[in-house]
Amino acid sequence: MKKQLVPESSSSRFDLLSEEIVFIILDFLNENPLDKKSFSRVSRSFYAIESRHRKFLKPLRSEHLTKILNRYRFVSTLDLSMCPRITDASLGVISGRCKEMLRSINLSRSKFFSHVGLTNLVMNCGNLVEIDLSNATELKDSAAAAIAGAKNLERLCLARCKSITDIGIGCIAVGCRKLRLLSLKWCLGVADLGVGLIAVKCKEIRSLDLSYLPITSKSLSQILQLQQLEDLVLEGCFGIDDDSLAALKLGCKSLQTLDMSSCQNVSHVGLSSLNSLAECLQQLNLSYGSRVDRALADSLQNLSMLHSVKLDGCQVTCSGLKAIGNWCVSLKELSLSKCMGVTDEGLSSVVTKHKDMKQLDITCCRKITHLSLANITNSCTSLVSLKMESCTSVSAEAFVLIGQRCQFLEELDVTDNEIDDDAGITDSSILAIACGCPGLEMINIAYCEFISDRSLKSLSKCSKLNTLESRGCPLITSSGLAAIAVGCKQLFKLDIKKCRNVDDAGMIPLAHFSQNLKQINLSYSSVTDVGLLSLASISCLQSITILHLEGLTPSGLVAALLACGGLIKVKLHASFKSLLPPLLFEHLDARGCTFQWRAKTFQAELDPKCWKLQLADAE
Repeated sequence: MKKQLVPESSSSRFDLLSEEIVFIILDFLNENPLDKKSFSRVSRSFYAIESRHRKFLKPLRSEHLTKILNRYRFVSTLDLSMCPRITDASLGVISGRCKEMLRSINLSRSKFFSHVGLTNLVMNCGNLVEIDLSNATELKDSAAAAIAGAKNLERLCLARCKSITDIGIGCIAVGCRKLRLLSLKWCLGVADLGVGLIAVKCKEIRSLDLSYLPITSKSLSQILQLQQLEDLVLEGCFGIDDDSLAALKLGCKSLQTLDMSSCQNVSHVGLSSLNSLAECLQQLNLSYGSRVDRALADSLQNLSMLHSVKLDGCQVTCSGLKAIGNWCVSLKELSLSKCMGVTDEGLSSVVTKHKDMKQLDITCCRKITHLSLANITNSCTSLVSLKMESCTSVSAEAFVLIGQRCQFLEELDVTDNEIDDDAGITDSSILAIACGCPGLEMINIAYCEFISDRSLKSLSKCSKLNTLESRGCPLITSSGLAAIAVGCKQLFKLDIKKCRNVDDAGMIPLAHFSQNLKQINLSYSSVTDVGLLSLASISCLQSITILHLEGLTPSGLVAALLACGGLIKVKLHASFKSLLPPLLFEHLDARGCTFQWRAKTFQAELDPKCWKLQLADAE
């Protein structure tokens, strides 16, 4: 018989449930992070059980680490990406409390610790399998040597650790033989020697990111001999050329994902070597590389397992797109963002053949019209993500087709879709999309100037919506924003820049209902001290941009910044810098909050459409 909890004197029937049953209930409370908090308040026994059940923690404040870890003693995954100020002492607390229970730690945005703290962590937490040290630009080879002591480490991210060299990577290669994932992106001190040592010593590597490293064919040939390599990122590796890819013919039969974006010395001649991966390669990124013509498309036609292709920023020809349309594979993802040369004829030839498409990015394809959108929605009815910012030749009526035919859509970007400053996307289009796409999670309607509160009220029915970007929509008011706050409680990112009819009346509902909000842009709105201060009740709020708020005073700003305890990034106009007390900056810096200052005047702000005119000239 399962052991049951002993009920307290003032117990409820819930206290009769076994701990195993309560654990099962807690397993279902993952959608909203506040649900478990509410659950733990039901009774003392639930409070105790919830602390034993929780395995993942993401603290907002580093000063509370001791108290948090005293309560949650069974944590195996610790995400400190929201705690910028992590010191050696902090790592000492973690290693002392978590010990062998800790398996994963994320320090990707943390600073102020050194190799001393890492050594302590590695020595006391012997079961660590994952460490993320991204952005730790001050760490040197001594820190890499400390990491080398984590003998069970399987996943390590050192992205932008620019001070680590081949020597430090050599230490890791020798000490961490079980590595399966390694990111060295922007580790500019690492070259062929360090990468070669990884290839020789870490035979279990599955995923390797070498973006922007000064490597050549010498180390690439060694990497391509790894028999279990599945994911390889070579973005911006300018030392890689057609001859380098010849090594693909000799091995690496397990490669599933290859990113060669911004490798501008690779042509269709080198890409023909990918045919040796015909039975395994599934995802290919060639963005900002060679011209996509028929020769290039034909060089890839034998990749029978390929389902994702990204060609962002490439010059694309109609014959190239037609050749892609004739591939025997069934593409699930195609990205043509900012590709010059995309026309109705070329795009339609692709989407009408690849009907299982789930993700399509045609951002800034300014030559396509309603014909392309009609073919997209008619053929690709399983679309989950559609990005079509600045497709300014598509008529407003065509957007209604998205709601009528793409019921599974979760992500939509229709930023700035006006036709030559005439009528663009309207409330009718958004109403159709909101009604037809109930699972929508993200929508960007920025600079769609004819959208009003009607659109926001219709979108409030999309309960899964977590990201709303509506900057530059002058007809939106506090009423529409209130509807979003009430209906979309999972909202975590909101951009209402240049929504000048949004004032304090819109902030009050946000403060009450949007407790998951993490990022907000209030620039050029009509929010004052009162509205800004009301946001302090949102404990998750981490990033706020407040430029050119006419109703904002220095005293009101100080009060709001002090009250919003979870802030880690604040973007302000430079005019406030001399008006705020130095002690405020010291206090917020101690909390790990950073400031970004902007000096642009209201009148001098760049017209968001200027870049489109430049793009049109280029075409």
